[in-house]
Amino acid sequence: MKRIKVIPERCSGCRICELSCAHYHYGVMNPKKSAIRLFSLYPNPIIRTPIVCRQCDDPECQKSCPSEAIVLSDGFLRIDPDLCTNCLACVDACPYGAIFVHPDLDTPIKCDLCSGQPRCVRDCPKHALTLSDEVAGQPTLVGKSIEYGGMEELTFTDPEGKEKTLKYVQGGRPR
Repeated sequence: MKRIKVIPERCSGCRICELSCAHYHYGVMNPKKSAIRLFSLYPNPIIRTPIVCRQCDDPECQKSCPSEAIVLSDGFLRIDPDLCTNCLACVDACPYGAIFVHPDLDTPIKCDLCSGQPRCVRDCPKHALTLSDEVAGQPTLVGKSIEYGGMEELTFTDPEGKEKTLKYVQGGRPR
């Protein structure tokens, strides 16, 4: 299965990937209507990485959908708008925070690989995104997040089993 592989050290934080996605799918230059979101971690070093659907082999989003609206089509998972009831179970179930919600839309936003030709990959000036058959190379810095004072905190377990908390901006929720 094709997946978007993220190479965070190449990401400059330009957000062209978000704009390209939103323009292709909705005809707007609104990054909050994008299926890819830039995630920034602070303080030093500042780490910027796009968060995008991993096209999981055993997708929790698909298993959680009561209306079976998340379907495998042409080698990628997508949300069928005719079946989706907008219950948001998929948003809660995604362990990577890669399904987004926008108040103007009737269904959650999930990467569909632009039917095999992802615009974010094509338009990334730093080549931080590639289309690959490998398991997606996104960092696993996704855990329980809480919102406070314009910033967010992310609590995760590092590879050594230690729980860590990082502060960041540009979370996946619409503002």
